[in-house]
Amino acid sequence: MFYSVYYGKMSKEETERVLERYGREGSFLTRDSESEPGSYCLCVRRSFVVHTFRISRSAGGWAIQTPPGEKPQCFQTLNQLIDYYRKETPGNMVPLLHPLEKQALGLNEDPKYLEI
Repeated sequence: MFYSVYYGKMSKEETERVLERYGREGSFLTRDSESEPGSYCLCVRRSFVVHTFRISRSAGGWAIQTPPGEKPQCFQTLNQLIDYYRKETPGNMVPLLHPLEKQALGLNEDPKYLEI
């Protein structure tokens, strides 16, 4: 699941344009983090706003960044992380309802060159 919604190196602005054009309430995708190399961003559309959650790897596995003082839920694979959050929605997150699969949209080329 993770890699079907993984868009690689993509800016925040490009992400917002793709989710606005092709997404709907609860659509989500993943991309590389611009500010933290080796980490990813889970981007979810809610109304007309895109919410971004950083995914990082630690000794315990992959986890979504949590508020200070809250213990993160760790997963061995990125697929497990996405599958879990599609079923469970913590209070600090937006529901993951509709995977915005890159291949299904025909977006295999670099999204910044798409006519959006």
